[in-house]
Amino acid sequence: MEELGHLAIIWCSVYLASLLAGKTKLTPVLWFLAFGSISVNTGILPTESGPFIKGFSEVGIILIMFSLGFEEDTSHFVNGIKRAWGIAFFGALAPFVTAYTCTLWFWGDQKIALLCGLAMTATAVSLTMVSLRSEGLARSPAAIGIMTSAILDDIASLALVAIVVPIATGTGSLELMDVVRVVTLAVTFFAIVAVLGVWVFPHPLENGVMKRMPLFKDVGLRHLLHLARGEKTSLTILLYALLMALLAYKFGFHPAIGAYMAGLILKEEYFFIREEQGEVTNHHRNSRRLLEDVAYNWIGPVFFVELGTKLVFDADLFLEVVPGAVFLFLSLFLAQVSSAALAARYTGNFSWADSMMIGFGMLGRAELAFVVMDIAYTDHQLLSAQAFYTLMITAFLLNVSVPLSIRWWKHRSM
Repeated sequence: MEELGHLAIIWCSVYLASLLAGKTKLTPVLWFLAFGSISVNTGILPTESGPFIKGFSEVGIILIMFSLGFEEDTSHFVNGIKRAWGIAFFGALAPFVTAYTCTLWFWGDQKIALLCGLAMTATAVSLTMVSLRSEGLARSPAAIGIMTSAILDDIASLALVAIVVPIATGTGSLELMDVVRVVTLAVTFFAIVAVLGVWVFPHPLENGVMKRMPLFKDVGLRHLLHLARGEKTSLTILLYALLMALLAYKFGFHPAIGAYMAGLILKEEYFFIREEQGEVTNHHRNSRRLLEDVAYNWIGPVFFVELGTKLVFDADLFLEVVPGAVFLFLSLFLAQVSSAALAARYTGNFSWADSMMIGFGMLGRAELAFVVMDIAYTDHQLLSAQAFYTLMITAFLLNVSVPLSIRWWKHRSM
């Protein structure tokens, strides 16, 4: 019963954090982390969570990453690649190199530097889109550029997580054969995902090798979603997300990688069900509403509150890392804005006003950054307390700067 009491406390924190996020226009993730830290430092929550809360938080991050992939429109993503590839590449390369260089200088550890660079690479698109929406810019050219490039960043970062984390968690050095083995596993996993998305899930199968397969030619994901007239749709997609997460884990990757890719290859047309009267019902909307509810309102946030409990306040440690965190924040701010803005202008042909807006919009760091921190600090103890606190403070400052810089630039450029 004690852990159920802890869950009740966490849910109260989630409720209050969501209210504060709405008032401050900041991502709820920051408030979840803050309440987790406050709770553990005041003795409300224990410094070491029990197995129930830990398991609950793992389910939460799987649901969050599945929901993020599920929300993405793969057709819009593919159509926007040509214009946004440069923003994604240079807008990710610059912060990775900056974070890697700074943290290697701070602590002199290549594995820590790799993980710090990885954590500071992916953009928090949800935070940026909320900020743009509040300023009436959700449908602007800058918003489209940010969305597409952020998706590319996330996919590239997931691939890097799949490759870098197993290498960094190994007991040996970065030997060539270790790198080849991990890259092979990563390529195999993403190849399986591609086969599922391109040949197995789409039905009816009219062409290609799969139409000759006894099972796949007749039964695909659409058929499973249509069982009992769609009444089992939510259960089907949740089971599918869990199985993909377990598949990723079997390949040596974090389950969140499998969950994200599972959501990304689902298409809305799979959810169209023709009723007996001839009417077509779209169960995608209800499934998405349910998934967003569990992922962002009551299960997913437990992961971030639980991660926040790792921020046990130590005045000496805090004072020790603040100068480095501020330096890292300023370095990343300049690297991210300049690289993304220049890439938007010269590879995407955006105007200078939109290019700068894209640069500011790419500053946020949220779900994927904290997943990497959790893997490195909690699961494998690869990050020192100094590195973990430095990244947390840096991510907080970057996220706060998103709505402030977008609002400032909107009034300046219009």
